[in-house]
Amino acid sequence: MAVRVDVAPALFEWALERSGRPEEDIRGRFPSLESWEEGSARPTLKQLEDFADATYTPVGFFFLPNPPEEKLPVPDFRSGVGATSSRPSANLLQTIYDCQQRQDWYTEFARSRGDDSLTFVGSLSTSVDTVSAAETIRGVLGFSIPARRQVANWTEALRMLVQEVEDVGALVMINGVVGSNTHRKLNPEEFRGFALVDDLAPLIFINGADTKAAQIFTLAHEIAHVWLGQSAISNPILNRSQQGRTERWCNEVAAELLVPMVILKSEFRRANDLTAELQRLATMFRVSTLVVLRRIYDAALMDQDTFRDAYDTELGRILKTQSESKGGNYYATQPGRVSRRFAKAVITDTREGRTLYREAFRLLSLKKQATFETLGQTLGVG
Repeated sequence: MAVRVDVAPALFEWALERSGRPEEDIRGRFPSLESWEEGSARPTLKQLEDFADATYTPVGFFFLPNPPEEKLPVPDFRSGVGATSSRPSANLLQTIYDCQQRQDWYTEFARSRGDDSLTFVGSLSTSVDTVSAAETIRGVLGFSIPARRQVANWTEALRMLVQEVEDVGALVMINGVVGSNTHRKLNPEEFRGFALVDDLAPLIFINGADTKAAQIFTLAHEIAHVWLGQSAISNPILNRSQQGRTERWCNEVAAELLVPMVILKSEFRRANDLTAELQRLATMFRVSTLVVLRRIYDAALMDQDTFRDAYDTELGRILKTQSESKGGNYYATQPGRVSRRFAKAVITDTREGRTLYREAFRLLSLKKQATFETLGQTLGVG
């Protein structure tokens, strides 16, 4: 006879909400769920394990007397609609935990090699004016406008900025799902990025489910957090003002890093058709038209109503373009999901016998040896 498990009824509702999945989907899989919630029936251990898996909940939580209070392990700097829910989703929490484990591994890896601390981490403060701060960051990364003009477009400029950040010792991960689970898509309305500060292995995560047009601004925003020495989860939104001094400062630094105000003002042609002018300036700065649009508004070259209308129109065009794009090659995209710098370090350390293969698979979100080997070849790790 199957063993039945006593579970506090409130835990079922908590797990449903925490999962972020459509409630009807889960209820359809578990026809006895209503009886469990009412306390008139108890699940078997196997049913409970299946329910835990369906709701992305550690099964041990169901043996607690009350729902646990799960708090974000990173300071929360988010603002905006849907960003400050009192309960973080299971997908967000798992993503942060995964990144913390990767950061811990890389910190030990860097320490074992005798790497020096990264002096740029925490080298700025919000008392530094944002133009000077952006210039300082640009001096370290080399993300100058002439350098950007060596790449074809702003999506290539995003790759270039990622590479420059990794070249100075940080880890950048861009992923739109939890690990490699395509059924667990991250929600940009909940968060757009976060930074985990560390002197040896600062880590930036960008929500890859967001538009690529927004990702470069989020990356620049999180770079500012690293230079502040401030871990943070953020939700920088180009068409809204940020709340709080730190987020405003990071937004202003990010905008100045991407589109220097002095150059924008000298280049902007008010008499030109706005759509054509956005495209021209986006090509010049190798950033998205949305970033350019925001900078035009910041420069008081456009009123608020015009900005909002133009932003909605341009965002709709970008979303349509993105929805029509095709998926990429796995071995081209996977290194960016876990950081090329991180992936090369794990593969190298594993092949040299210091990291177990099963640990490497977990860190890189892989399941097969063949995938590990091909990924290593793609990254040039022989």
